[in-house]
Amino acid sequence: MALRLVADFDLRKDVLPWLRAQRAASAAPGAEGDRDVLETNYESLRVLNVERNGNIIYNYKDDERNIVFGLYDCQTRKNQHLYTFEKDLQVVSCSVNREKTLLAASLVKSTEEGRRNELQPGSKCLTLLVEIHPVNNVKVLKAVDSYIWVQFLYLHVESHPLPQNQLLLISEEKYIEQFHIQVTQEDGNRVVIKNSDHLPRHRIAEDFVWTQWDMTEQRLYYIDLEKSRSILKCLQFYADQSCDLMVNQEKLCKYLTLCVFTNHTGSLCVCYSPKFDSWEQITYSVFYFHKGYSKTFTAALGSAGSHGTQGITFLNLERYVAVYLPGHFFHLLNIQHPDLICHSLFLTENNKTNDMLPHSSFQSLSGSLVLDWYSGRLYRAFLDQSYLLRFLWNTSLDCEKMAILHCVLSCGQDPQFLEGQIIQWISENVSACHSFDLIQEFIIASSYWSIYAKTSNVDTILPYSSVLTWNTEIPGITLVTEEIELPLMKVHSFKGYWEKLNSNLDYVKYAKPYLCYNNSVVKREWHNLISEEVCMRQGEQKPRLTLLLQEEDNHQKLLLGLMVSELREHLLRHLQGVEKKKIEQMVLDYLSAGPSISQLADPLCDTRSHCLGNRPRSAAEFEVFHIMTRILEATNSLFLPLPPGFHTLHTILGVHCLPLHNLLDYIDNGVLLLTETAVTRLIKDLDNSEKNEKLKFSILVRLPPLIGQKICRVWDHPMSSNIISRTHVTQLLQNYKKQSRNSMMDKSSFSVEFLPLNYFIEILTDLESSSQALCDFEGHDNVDAQFIQEAALKHTTMLLDL
Repeated sequence: MALRLVADFDLRKDVLPWLRAQRAASAAPGAEGDRDVLETNYESLRVLNVERNGNIIYNYKDDERNIVFGLYDCQTRKNQHLYTFEKDLQVVSCSVNREKTLLAASLVKSTEEGRRNELQPGSKCLTLLVEIHPVNNVKVLKAVDSYIWVQFLYLHVESHPLPQNQLLLISEEKYIEQFHIQVTQEDGNRVVIKNSDHLPRHRIAEDFVWTQWDMTEQRLYYIDLEKSRSILKCLQFYADQSCDLMVNQEKLCKYLTLCVFTNHTGSLCVCYSPKFDSWEQITYSVFYFHKGYSKTFTAALGSAGSHGTQGITFLNLERYVAVYLPGHFFHLLNIQHPDLICHSLFLTENNKTNDMLPHSSFQSLSGSLVLDWYSGRLYRAFLDQSYLLRFLWNTSLDCEKMAILHCVLSCGQDPQFLEGQIIQWISENVSACHSFDLIQEFIIASSYWSIYAKTSNVDTILPYSSVLTWNTEIPGITLVTEEIELPLMKVHSFKGYWEKLNSNLDYVKYAKPYLCYNNSVVKREWHNLISEEVCMRQGEQKPRLTLLLQEEDNHQKLLLGLMVSELREHLLRHLQGVEKKKIEQMVLDYLSAGPSISQLADPLCDTRSHCLGNRPRSAAEFEVFHIMTRILEATNSLFLPLPPGFHTLHTILGVHCLPLHNLLDYIDNGVLLLTETAVTRLIKDLDNSEKNEKLKFSILVRLPPLIGQKICRVWDHPMSSNIISRTHVTQLLQNYKKQSRNSMMDKSSFSVEFLPLNYFIEILTDLESSSQALCDFEGHDNVDAQFIQEAALKHTTMLLDL
């Protein structure tokens, strides 16, 4: 199951045992016979409300059919009796203030009561305000024929209580009122309502057609009808003010089953689905107001088993919105990056989504909470990493690979384990993806998610994906994208969520050019660096020379430094107000997330396990070489540095896996970058067979002269001695001036009676006596005139085939 529900609260487990214990403690001896009656009464136990602080209000009927209100404290995990109303009524709604001193409830007559007189004769619904600390007065707020929904506001305040309690009343008659209730303390801790006969109130809205309450953020959403227009409005309640949001959308009035979802990054989504008459397909829409467009999806239902009667369920999962139709499909919509359909996951009954969630009546609350009214359970919804990883291994669709990769990385649970699993999957499926580069996508995505939680603006300033367009259809679903009117906010001062939403809207309206970071400056500087290298080689008239890298490659360090500098400037430019120290840490975290590069390469970069020698090449080495080549391609296009040792191992594997002409092509075209370690190992470890000699000569002629001389001295071969000798002679004779010389020579020092060679060696011997002439030649102590003589004779012998 892609979605995992973990119960935070369960009436049967968290409340029922406490009620039984209370009953047992108060029951008279021998009262066990009442157990069946007790269990029957407890069947009426149900959840009424979840307050902002997580406390859960429930009710049930006692033996005498009285209404009992209780509260479960989510912090202490304890239950508390609130109030007992000694009438057989049905509860419509209930709320308790933060201090648990006032209880508001709306009730309707039970069918068993018939027309028996109540507190107000002839009324259908009673709305009561009760003092419960201790239980004292009962104030009737409304006695009307329409249902009333009540809700205390839990406003952000300091440790001291507010002087007023704010209570919302939402009427079935399409109006909303706000009561201002002052309380005072009498006789110690006794809390009573001040001026209870004259409670101030005012109407917030009239003629609305739909409402939704966000208990965590204390926001009231409603659709208001103004001059035949439907306007979605939002009231944000603060301790000192309220904030208004207006969205003009004609379509919304047609569909009263709506869900509004927000998250801390400033997203605002409205989801709806019309009633559907056919079971062949279903349509649902999502308005991404923070992006300025809507998407309407049409999903084919196929011939699934039971059609059932339940419609679509929308669930808020913070970064995602889940759209669920039991037995048919599960659509995980990416609300942070909804542009491309491949970043959302669409699963059908063929993916075994039928029993993913219970076929119950769910209500999605803030903070990924899901309330099941039928069972009395409050769940916290998570993406199931284990399921997603298994699905990642089994799916063959590129769109699902893309979506699941981001889903898994977004979970943020045990990132090292997750990245390890993904790396293993990439290693075995690097060529199985055709629509995008798996390695590039993993590098960018892991870097993005590594700092996602550290700033709310990361969506607009850092790349999320390597894919910018997606034209491939998703099986089973089609979509239509339309531009929509942006919301209008009336806010005294932007703060919190509204500041971030306003930033997102400004980005939609004014962001030109594209603000997202890319390595364009790094790319330009890198090309300048390469151009300098090319010019230097051309100046030496060695057009085929290959750059030789050290293990701690200075160019890689320069590339990393360029990236740090450019990214820091980018964040400082677009994250104004964020401390410079925090930005610098974000830069380090983002670039070290290229942990992904190191993690991709580390399992491969143990050069000790890949030895050169005269042994058969293995399929495993071919696979490693292929993966490393793909890593190199990905990092080159992204202009990212590689870990030390990468190029050495890549070259060693290339020598072992490629024919000589292919190997040289890879080197000449910059796919294989030679390192001093790799060339030294190649010279030392390979024997001097004809094939290996040809390989070594081909490598040596591609090295810069000074490096080639250094490498030659570790190769025990006549040609190496010849190269060393020629270089040594060239350096000695660079400034040679002919002088009169003493014809008397110590011939005993020469074993060859070959006058030209003897005379030449004599000149070299005289030059060698000057230490100044040799000071520029590294390793000159191993080369002298006698070495030159022996090398010359040996070379001549080889040429004459003697």
